[in-house]
Amino acid sequence: MVELKTETSIDAMHAAGQVVGRALTAVREAAGVGVRLLELDEVAREVLREAGASSPFLGYRPSFAPTPFPAVICASVNDAIVHGIPTGYRLRDGDLLSVDCGAELDGWVGDSAISFVVGRPRPADLRLIDTAERALAAGIAAAVAGNRVGDIAHAVGSVCRAAGYGIPYGFGGHGVGRRMHEDPDVPNEGRPGRGLPLRPGMVLAIEPMLIASGRDSYHAAPDGWTLRTSDGSRAAHVEHTVAVTEEGPRILTARLPA
Repeated sequence: MVELKTETSIDAMHAAGQVVGRALTAVREAAGVGVRLLELDEVAREVLREAGASSPFLGYRPSFAPTPFPAVICASVNDAIVHGIPTGYRLRDGDLLSVDCGAELDGWVGDSAISFVVGRPRPADLRLIDTAERALAAGIAAAVAGNRVGDIAHAVGSVCRAAGYGIPYGFGGHGVGRRMHEDPDVPNEGRPGRGLPLRPGMVLAIEPMLIASGRDSYHAAPDGWTLRTSDGSRAAHVEHTVAVTEEGPRILTARLPA
């Protein structure tokens, strides 16, 4: 069941989203060659602590997971698409890092992700990330009352496919509210004019995931969480929490200074 949020609730979700934005900005500023992924997780934890927020990631255990998630960020490096567990791995020059973060504040959740290159970037990685951001922007632009979920999916998928990138099947966005994952599912590829109608008060996480090789296949790593591309090619993941309003899409997770 899809819960429609009031304007007051959306404002509260915006407050949670601002915490997420600050956390992602702080993580990006702290990331550098030689920095451990666990150090980046601690940076995000500190932002959440200072805001009086908690993490919807920490301890989360969906049905597919062998263990509860042990961190407040997902840190996915190079061929990792999503759900990477922060470890003692030290970032290297040219690593492509995707960071997903959530915050729960006063009972409401914000969820967002960024991808960026540590050190000297490869042009191919910059193109991949730029395409992911353009796909996200297209999906947000389609999050208009009167459209359907399929319009968002089609907007995201069209940008990804036109650039020749793969889309991991079965993973995409979702509703957000008092829980991190709510109805409806928001696929990254679909047919326009199909699916659930978009109504004011719906709040959605729109999150393109792109595979550089153009193939869609992936596998779960031994940790049971990290999803990796099957061919070892690089991946990018970006995300915003977006409210459907009478005035148009409202981004609730803008990336603010830490």
